[in-house]
Amino acid sequence: MEIIKELPEVFEEFSEQRRNSFLSVKEIKESGTPVIGAYCTYFPQEVAMAAGAAPIGLCSMSDEAIPEAEKDLPANLCPLIKASYGFAKSDKCPYFHFSDVVVGETTCDGKKKMYELMSDFKELYLMNLPNSQDEEGRKLWRAEVVKFIKYLEEKFGVEITEDKLRDAARLKNRERDAQRKISEVMIHDPAPITGENLFNAVYGSTFKFDKEELIGSLNALTNRIEDEYNHGNMLDKRSRILITGCPMGSGTMKVVNAIENNGGVVVCYENCSGYKNFDRLVDAEADDIIGAIADRYLKIGCSVMTPNENRYELLGRLIDQYNVDGVIDMSLTACLTYNIESKSIGKFVTEEKGIPYLSVETDYSKADVGQLNTRITAFLEML
Repeated sequence: MEIIKELPEVFEEFSEQRRNSFLSVKEIKESGTPVIGAYCTYFPQEVAMAAGAAPIGLCSMSDEAIPEAEKDLPANLCPLIKASYGFAKSDKCPYFHFSDVVVGETTCDGKKKMYELMSDFKELYLMNLPNSQDEEGRKLWRAEVVKFIKYLEEKFGVEITEDKLRDAARLKNRERDAQRKISEVMIHDPAPITGENLFNAVYGSTFKFDKEELIGSLNALTNRIEDEYNHGNMLDKRSRILITGCPMGSGTMKVVNAIENNGGVVVCYENCSGYKNFDRLVDAEADDIIGAIADRYLKIGCSVMTPNENRYELLGRLIDQYNVDGVIDMSLTACLTYNIESKSIGKFVTEEKGIPYLSVETDYSKADVGQLNTRITAFLEML
């Protein structure tokens, strides 16, 4: 049976949240609340919240502004980097426009050099991310978090206390719990909703500024889905797909559509648009709260880390938890770290987990929609 008719309207509200919040960010800025923009999951949001600021993710997920970016950046660069720069330079991203500062991070060489150009027209604070999650990397990253705290204190004339950091960590943990709980409805087999609806709910939630309202909305939606499932409202039985790889957004939903229009359902997103963003919590009661915040973020399993053991740990756990039939690894064109790591991820999925694996490389254009549908349909038929 299909899910009740009213629920898609709720998912549409979450889907439109990014656009609806354009006005909200203007109102927040006019109220005197600082706005801090960022692009990456490594950005320690608790620090911004403890400073009394509103953290927000910036536009980087469609090809709308890429032509403007390519006036300054090479055409064969990762589309996420080009889109980030293009939206910023053309002033087509309200979140960027109203940000008092943009926080960048040295995740890859392309981003690092792009931020240099961006700093010509926007105040930009760069956090130096280590390329390893060992003890030396931990020390370096904790020191970067300390420097970021001092920067925000000086910029906004505030004091970021341990109590404020703990309060922010507790609130963010509750938000992550709410995002994880709604994702876990997909453990049901058959799935209760489509992967597209799940993505809209989780991704859209990141653009709500009122955290308490957000947590309440997500928990209410989760309860509603579970209630409908208990009354027999669910999808037909389909092949269960996990998506791993690069962050997803509007420009790459064609991959989800190719899966779900051809008999599959995306039951889990392991990438930064999904589980990586809310899998781990901050130990808000730790003696060293700054270290606890730093540790939580540094443990994110991104391909920029060498070695990247945490990605394999999370991926393996989710394959088992969600009873996954196959894994699709989506890499963006010219994202070298994810492109290269796809070989070892494929080996892990097929040999250690014993399920089929498909790697696809794409960008934000519509040029490869037909090819994606052909390859993904063949993969689903094999399942």
